[in-house]
Amino acid sequence: MSSAVACRSCGRSDLQLVLSLGRMPLANALLTVDQLNQLEPTYPLELAFCPDCSLLQITETVPAEQLFRDYLYFSSFSDTMLTHAQAIVERVRKWRSLNSNSLAVEIASNDGYLLQYYKQADIPVLGIEPALNIAQVAEEKRGIRTLTDFFGDECAERLVAKGERADVVHANNVLAHVPDLNGFVRGLGLLLKPDGIAIIEVPYVKDLIDRCEFDTIYHEHLFYFSLTALDQLFARHGLSIFDVERLTIHGGSLRVFVQIDKSERPSAAVAKMLQEEADWGVSRVQLYLDFAHRVAELKKSLRNFVGQLKNQNERLAAYGAAAKGSTLLNYFEIGRSILDFVVDRSTYKQGRYMPGVHLPISAPARLLEDMPSYVLLLTWNFADEILSQQAEYRRRGGKFIIPIPEIQVV
Repeated sequence: MSSAVACRSCGRSDLQLVLSLGRMPLANALLTVDQLNQLEPTYPLELAFCPDCSLLQITETVPAEQLFRDYLYFSSFSDTMLTHAQAIVERVRKWRSLNSNSLAVEIASNDGYLLQYYKQADIPVLGIEPALNIAQVAEEKRGIRTLTDFFGDECAERLVAKGERADVVHANNVLAHVPDLNGFVRGLGLLLKPDGIAIIEVPYVKDLIDRCEFDTIYHEHLFYFSLTALDQLFARHGLSIFDVERLTIHGGSLRVFVQIDKSERPSAAVAKMLQEEADWGVSRVQLYLDFAHRVAELKKSLRNFVGQLKNQNERLAAYGAAAKGSTLLNYFEIGRSILDFVVDRSTYKQGRYMPGVHLPISAPARLLEDMPSYVLLLTWNFADEILSQQAEYRRRGGKFIIPIPEIQVV
């Protein structure tokens, strides 16, 4: 079955539909108590494949202003994210010999979680962050100079006109959010100094498919990238990927290193991964149709599992008011008849309610206060961190259900 939507990367007009999750609320649109009785907007959530450039993408584009101007995800609440950011900054700072005459930019800079480490080393920084509430935190709490804008070629042109050119541009988990992919990549080429580099992290489509990570599909994530698709995208705008790394963060990510001047010879890792993807079947639609079948089987299994626990009068809660949690709860139809509440470390989310299923969000301390028998771990990508933090809950007999890639009780 084909889609009427054209590929946002190469422009091919007849994408092939591979998975429909139905109509879904916006995954990060956490509700206040006053909004519980109001009609929630929902949008189709369908996954499609481009046979020409191998890019996996959803068909619906929700306006960015609606998604990102007031945002409740603060990167600094995750110790894993802070450690990850500090490590790459230290590495790049030494590798590129950055100093007080350099400029480090992050696109979608959030609350300054990454740029703070450049700033601590006296390297000038610029954050580009469209969420007004988060940009304010970055500036007021961390002193990070932040431009509240959506990045693209027009934004880059304005910065270059002011004499702003970057030695390094970071773009972590933002490329998947950008409807105008080509404008974003053109902007990178403009913003970088001739010998500058861009370091871009995206969730990796191979991990999504192999590990059945369907819950990373939501309206903010327009794209699910392979190196094959990225290589074609950047080459279209005169940029080249000269190195690539696989990361475990966010359930499996790619980190690509991009340049304009081609002074860095492509590493062997680039050719090796492109060949691995070809062998895996990155350009075959059947790979993605098989994934859709596995998602349906997981839905059946998890619903049966938690339903049986509930029938045995066990009390269940969930951990992680994240976007992926919203996708899983709504598509699997696991709501208030099964779960009592959700907990999350973010004080910005506490007191609100999950989209669609309307589960209340509390602080993690509630697990010890209420002692549900089981906690469904929605933020399974931070399992090690969360299980460590919840050692006391587990010592008292509480158990976590990890749903992805298959049901596991720990």
